[in-house]
Amino acid sequence: MMANIFDADRIHFPEDPEMRVFGSIEKLAQWRHRNVGPAFIRIGRRIGYHGTDLNT
Repeated sequence: MMANIFDADRIHFPEDPEMRVFGSIEKLAQWRHRNVGPAFIRIGRRIGYHGTDLNT
């Protein structure tokens, strides 16, 4: 079993330091635009990622 990098009970935002594992904020934005990468949610105008989605 692999260790989880992200806290499953938390919502992570692109500007969080631990999100650098995926690359830049711009790279995450490109993935969202292309419908690839981890699943995301919208909280008002902000983008967030569930920890469980990031660990899969």
